[in-house]
Amino acid sequence: MKPTLVILAAGMGSRYGGLKQIDPIDEQGHKIIDFSIYDAKRAGFGKVVFIIKKEHEADFRSCVGDAISKHMEVEYVFQDLTDVPKEFTIPEGRVKPWGTTHALLCCKNAVKEPFAVINADDYYGKNAYVTLVDFLKEYEDRGKMETPIYAMVGYQLKNTLTDKGSVARGLCMRDEQDYLTEIVERTKIIKTQDGAAFTEDDGASYTPVSVDTLVSMNMWAFYPDVFPLMEEAMGEFFKEKVADNPMKAECLIPTEVGGLLEKKKAAVKVLSSSDRWFGVTYQEDKPMVKESIKQLKDSGLYPTYLWE
Repeated sequence: MKPTLVILAAGMGSRYGGLKQIDPIDEQGHKIIDFSIYDAKRAGFGKVVFIIKKEHEADFRSCVGDAISKHMEVEYVFQDLTDVPKEFTIPEGRVKPWGTTHALLCCKNAVKEPFAVINADDYYGKNAYVTLVDFLKEYEDRGKMETPIYAMVGYQLKNTLTDKGSVARGLCMRDEQDYLTEIVERTKIIKTQDGAAFTEDDGASYTPVSVDTLVSMNMWAFYPDVFPLMEEAMGEFFKEKVADNPMKAECLIPTEVGGLLEKKKAAVKVLSSSDRWFGVTYQEDKPMVKESIKQLKDSGLYPTYLWE
């Protein structure tokens, strides 16, 4: 059974200033998402599930999905602010989505096979997808497991920072067997003169962090048995976190994976990739990404036109 690639593409990109998922980054009109799907297809993925907002469907289909559908099976699911547990009331004035865990749960009826999760606006590199496929094949026999095993691909923090502003990263710790022991989401990490630092009080103070720290870039390998675990986590989020911060609370995959580890409900294998990660957080990041893609194409890693 070929695994499925789930792409988180419902974010508007407020810091970027537009729908960055469909913004071209080469002269041929490709988007970062095109390179991700191309890499996934040649690694062995058989289907793509796009998680988007309903109002973006027409643009997304014409700019991305229609071309992909000629080469892979494509399905769309929609992240809707109103899709919450029946007993929960949406806070008045809330417009911000509920986060990546909520987005992931939106596709539970569309994904019945092993799958990987990525961000739409991040470039992860060819080898990362090969590594994920190998993992998903190795651990596919779920019946023999007392504790489900999932995986994430980690990157060094220094290779994921931008000069243009702050970024959100999941800081990861692992044991000698390369199993994730803890993951802490930091939503505002900046590059500094001597490394990196994060703030938890909107810049009033900063805590240094090593640039060699392993971070999650939201590249995960899961099986369908993760959905009940995430549903439980989402229920707790609505009861606790939204009550404390009704306008801005988000239920994020790294945070909830960390919760599963703490409760010993799952184990996560940390996979490494020799590829360089890059992404577009701000408009000012785009020239760097365009040059990086050009160099990869010039080296022969990608053809001039991906889908011809």
